[in-house]
Amino acid sequence: MITLGLDTATSACAVAVWDAAAGRTLAVRAEIMQRGLAEKLVPMVQATLADAGIGFADLSRIGVTVGPGTFTGLRVGLAAARGFALAAGCPLVGVTTLEAAAHGLDPDSRQGQTLLAAIESRRDDLFVQPFAADLSPLAEPADVLPLDLPTYAATHLPAGPLLIVGDAAARAAQALGAWNGPVTIVETTGAPEALATARIAASQDMAGIAARIADPFYLRPPDVTLPKQG
Repeated sequence: MITLGLDTATSACAVAVWDAAAGRTLAVRAEIMQRGLAEKLVPMVQATLADAGIGFADLSRIGVTVGPGTFTGLRVGLAAARGFALAAGCPLVGVTTLEAAAHGLDPDSRQGQTLLAAIESRRDDLFVQPFAADLSPLAEPADVLPLDLPTYAATHLPAGPLLIVGDAAARAAQALGAWNGPVTIVETTGAPEALATARIAASQDMAGIAARIADPFYLRPPDVTLPKQG
């Protein structure tokens, strides 16, 4: 089973191809960017598939990050992913950016640590979600102001070693301040998230695919107001 993973909802445009049968990565491309995603994504997907030596007909599934994240980025990614899935005739699987960040960690790096995924909102607030070392969620995704992060962490995170991961990891660590245990920061650049998205999509059974609808996931109203119809 070969799966394509896309992440455009964070600070990067990223594409990965995962071969579940062989248990290996076939190709990954990522570029940090805030503008031009619509023009960049399709050529990057084509180039990544070429790197992997495959075409759309070889894909069994497509995974895409659904947010929370940037409004424009996730809309671009979702629209493209739907088109790719239609062209390939394969299922489309939605993955949150927060679980993609956590699942993108190397298993050895997260052992014995609580995880806090932290994603940029492009505003003051942070999108966060805590996970146990085995990647089980400790709370639902949340939209938290930096000033409120210490209280949030004290409520939802056990004391001890903490690993903060995501494109807002450094900002979250600064907002957290003093912590009762060592803190590790892993700032990601899209490639781990895209690969994790592909791997999560590949691991789903039919019920999992049906439950992971590729619709936008917002924790707050978008900054962009769409024009009214009529």
